[in-house]
Amino acid sequence: MENQIFELQYAIDTFYFLVMGALVMWMAAGFAMLEAGLVRAKNTTEILTKNVVLYAIACTMYMIVGYNLMYGGGIFLEGIAGGENLVKDALAASAENKFGGDSVYSDASDFFFQVVFVATAMSIVSGAVAERMKLWAFMAFAVVMTGFIYPMEGNWTWGGGSVFGMFSLGDMGFSDFAGSGIVHLAGAAAALAGVLVLGARKGKYGPNGQINAIPGANLPLATLGTFILWMGWFGFNGGSVLKLGDIANANSVAMVFLNTNAAAAGGVIAALIIARMLFGKADLTMALNGALAGLVAITAEPSTPTALGATLIGAAGGVLVVFSIITLDKMKIDDPVGAISVHGVVGMWGLLAVPLTNGDATFGGQIAGLLTILVWVFVTSMIVWVAIKAIMGVRVSEEEEYEGCDIGECGMEAYPEFTGSRGSGI
Repeated sequence: MENQIFELQYAIDTFYFLVMGALVMWMAAGFAMLEAGLVRAKNTTEILTKNVVLYAIACTMYMIVGYNLMYGGGIFLEGIAGGENLVKDALAASAENKFGGDSVYSDASDFFFQVVFVATAMSIVSGAVAERMKLWAFMAFAVVMTGFIYPMEGNWTWGGGSVFGMFSLGDMGFSDFAGSGIVHLAGAAAALAGVLVLGARKGKYGPNGQINAIPGANLPLATLGTFILWMGWFGFNGGSVLKLGDIANANSVAMVFLNTNAAAAGGVIAALIIARMLFGKADLTMALNGALAGLVAITAEPSTPTALGATLIGAAGGVLVVFSIITLDKMKIDDPVGAISVHGVVGMWGLLAVPLTNGDATFGGQIAGLLTILVWVFVTSMIVWVAIKAIMGVRVSEEEEYEGCDIGECGMEAYPEFTGSRGSGI
């Protein structure tokens, strides 16, 4: 009877992991649509190509080297070779586990759930460097980011390793439930390094310090992308509970879903109100980024706040993202989709908000984890970006940038009847 109960738990937890991983994979479509909507029409094909290819690179590099760096051993590859042995080993361990301790699921499902997080971190980079980066330079960076940079900081956090063998973030009280820092801040730090090496788009900033708006080509597409991300985030946060097959964890999953949704709603409302106060208009792009900011903010701890608390945490993220986007523009840091603000600045807020509701986390531990992730990813990314620039260059030519990266990098246009040789080309 005990074995039957265990096997049922194993099946439920494994299936839950796979479904939640599929939801997170769907976020790749959200990032693709959001970024395609917020860039100009002449750069749409190139940004879509980047999003498809970075996902493939992330899956391959994490399988070859990243997963082992992050968690040690060759568990995933061994699991494929001996799936039956995995179940036998788990059944043997269940005698000690008594079905009430650690999660039980297939190692293959664990890999699948982890790899879609890697792709999410890399997707953050693609929007920030849009409209002027060489496609192959971006892909070269994706290889290093997903195969080395992300897995190393993941090992120090979720992997339980010590930072350069010196100290353990877990022992210091660091907690990041689903990755406000480990995924989102990491992606933003890599993006910031890339933007600094790359420079701003032509015409974005005037000689007298003026900031010129460069509107996206398709706001309906950007809105669709935001809703897809909002939906996928239920897998992102909900799957991070890691277990479903008992009452306590089922209740925890439900609370995580509730708080994730509440935080996103709070982010939208707060960002829209702040935009109305500052600009006198209801700014759709700020509302969209407000939703994402609320989601990023709650990702570090969606299980312990009340629904109202989650709404307030998300609302604070929505306020922060508006002021951050404005500030980065004043600093002439050109981020076409606001990725650095949404995932970086708000990711830091998400980490710092954890001790407000989770008594096991400490502010000292959160700050230590925040700085470790930020410094490691930014410095290593900067080194890689500079090396790529020296070897092959990172920026397209002025002519290619003017004509659009679609033609120069991909040889085709997303909207041939409206742009390029048949349309305005603007």
